[in-house]
Amino acid sequence: MTVTSETPQQSDNAKALAASVEQALPGPNPFVGLRPCDIFAAVQQIGAQAMRQPALVMEQEMALAREMFNIVSGSAKTASPQGDKRFTDTAWQDNPMYRMTLQGYLAWRDSLAGFVERSGLDANSRERAKFVVSLITDAASPTNTLLGNPAALKKVVDSGGISLLDGFKNAVTDMLKNQGMPAQVNKTAFEVGKNLGTSKGSVVFRNELLELIQYSPTTQQVYSRPQLIVPPQINKFYIFDLSEGKSIVNYLLDNELQVFVVSWRNPTAAQSHWDLDTYVTALIEAITAVREITGSEDINLHGACSGAMTISALLGHLASRGEKTVNATTLMVAVLDNTADSQLGLFATPEAVAAAKQHSISRGVLAGEEMGRVFAWMRPNDLVWNYWVNNYLLGNAPPAFDILYWNNDTTRLPAKFHGELLDIFTGNLFSKPGALTVLGTPIDLSQVNCDTYVVAGMTDHITPWKGVYNTARRFGGETRFVLSSSGHIQSLINPPGNPKAKYFLNPSLPANSDAWLDNAQAEKDSWWNNWRDWLVARSGEKRAAPAATGSKKHPAKANAPGTYVLQN
Repeated sequence: MTVTSETPQQSDNAKALAASVEQALPGPNPFVGLRPCDIFAAVQQIGAQAMRQPALVMEQEMALAREMFNIVSGSAKTASPQGDKRFTDTAWQDNPMYRMTLQGYLAWRDSLAGFVERSGLDANSRERAKFVVSLITDAASPTNTLLGNPAALKKVVDSGGISLLDGFKNAVTDMLKNQGMPAQVNKTAFEVGKNLGTSKGSVVFRNELLELIQYSPTTQQVYSRPQLIVPPQINKFYIFDLSEGKSIVNYLLDNELQVFVVSWRNPTAAQSHWDLDTYVTALIEAITAVREITGSEDINLHGACSGAMTISALLGHLASRGEKTVNATTLMVAVLDNTADSQLGLFATPEAVAAAKQHSISRGVLAGEEMGRVFAWMRPNDLVWNYWVNNYLLGNAPPAFDILYWNNDTTRLPAKFHGELLDIFTGNLFSKPGALTVLGTPIDLSQVNCDTYVVAGMTDHITPWKGVYNTARRFGGETRFVLSSSGHIQSLINPPGNPKAKYFLNPSLPANSDAWLDNAQAEKDSWWNNWRDWLVARSGEKRAAPAATGSKKHPAKANAPGTYVLQN
């Protein structure tokens, strides 16, 4: 999950910024990283192909020369691709020099891409080469230079040169505080607990790994079976309670549901030994606390991304032991089956995976900043060069946007858990009954018989919807698969009322995902309303809302959003 990001001149546009975050997600696996040696290897392969195929090189060069002649003579029809926001300034069409510069750049870019596409590289090497060529051509865009960016030049004139001074200050700040990367967001505009994660509630349970937050009801009655939300370990939990109008927590509360959320602790090297068993054990303790506080025999469980992976491991463990403490489960934008085509494995060679494991072992953790940089270079036009132009050439402050703040509020992964995630990904372990063992029990998702609601995003690249669909088919019991028209993050933050939103439903789950989509019914608005109805039907009878959070055994320890979320 995807709409392209806006130009820097429009960086205050919230929809464009949200789309910018969406574009951060496709590409090589962030758990593996992107090694310079892999980039250089792809460049060497391109060079080797040029030596082996001189006729193809000559053909591409002649085609480029013809196009350049057409550009100079004014007969070229090359235009910026639809959706490319870098060249929206009218000067790129109205000014002859800028128009020729644009056309020449696009012709050169397309010539390089055309050579790679027609080269003799195997499929995987070709995809890696395409990615590397895109890195080079994106960096060489004229919009990334002062003279090549008409909007930046106009800003220099209008500001009397002040924009250049402001841009220099921004560059120095980023060198000192952001490891040389252009800042994506104005972090001073937000504070968790003040204007993010503000729903009222209390920490009612805490162990070494997590804080359990119970939210205060907003209605006089509530459904008896509680809901427990499990966020990804690679992000902080308040994406589910982002801000007014974007809070899943508030939406569930207003629909008379009892809501608990896990807030993971941000581990340091001292917790390098935490693994999947450790996280599952912590969740079992949290579920026990939720059941004691609410008096419910079981709960409804919800998770996203790696959080959904963790609860799937938990569900497999419970199924193997015959325990029925989870009544129904929601999995959001989560791939447990890696058989579908995906760019995530583009650079996940055995050597790269081994290097990634050794890197985190040597440090004790995989730093969130490292994953963030990988995400950024997967879509450099949106998450690097966009802010390069905005911050340095235009001299603007980074934008203030809640999703971008959350996206930059990074967390770490314990080294052992990071290694296990890599093994699960490369070995596709969830799809092989018994291949993964959790707390001494073999995992077979087909034995998980609780009702399951699975959400995917049609334009999601980090967890491609066909992979999520394959995941949905792995579970036993009754499964509802829902395909949102949005991408990865927008599939989560998808409140009702958006006239452009839609989702697809099909009660059957055929083996082929395309067949599912061909027979799916499109529904208007957000999938949240459909999910609410599904949850209500599985949340028991109504009763009076509790007067306070917690219980005698689990009294309130701190106000939401708790303390773990504030740890850096």
